[in-house]
Amino acid sequence: MLAEKFSHIKKFKGTEGNRVVARILPGEYYVTSKDEVITTVLGSCISACIYDPLLNIGGMNHFMLPASDDAKTGWSGSEASSENRYGNFAMESLINELLSMGASKARLEVKIFGGGKILEAMTDIGKRNIDFALSYVAIERLKMLSKDVGDRFPRKVNYYPTTGKVKVKKLRALYGGDIARREQQFVEEIKKVDVTGEMELF
Repeated sequence: MLAEKFSHIKKFKGTEGNRVVARILPGEYYVTSKDEVITTVLGSCISACIYDPLLNIGGMNHFMLPASDDAKTGWSGSEASSENRYGNFAMESLINELLSMGASKARLEVKIFGGGKILEAMTDIGKRNIDFALSYVAIERLKMLSKDVGDRFPRKVNYYPTTGKVKVKKLRALYGGDIARREQQFVEEIKKVDVTGEMELF
């Protein structure tokens, strides 16, 4: 059951229509057919939001690194696994979960977010993450609807999995160092971030 599979995901009551909000951290993903919001905060990390428009189900992942070369484990992983820090595992886990719920790979619509170079002194892992995500979508012949990637600011992403709608808030760059450190430590909470702008992607 999905409720048991994703029991580790933190949820709280949101303000938008009293929806439940599921917050995912680096190395996690979440899939649902309910009218919920999936949210995360990204620095150099990437989140893919993937949606089946016929079944109105969707999910989001959050990965830190492009790919693992560990051939022993293959391209699978559990939702709580450290393997899902890697893009190849995170993408496969999310897509496989959607397929197990009846989604069709041919219908899947993808939106990609994150990959910011939020600290000048950091290696540009964000660009590597972006390159991996775009390459993965192309190789797997998935339908890319939109992306908001790169630049020098963190992002907060709210995803509405029953409609495929996404809201992105760009956060002040001065919080980038904090977010970068927390990403590396598998953040449990990202607090006190100021919004500088918001856009909606459909």
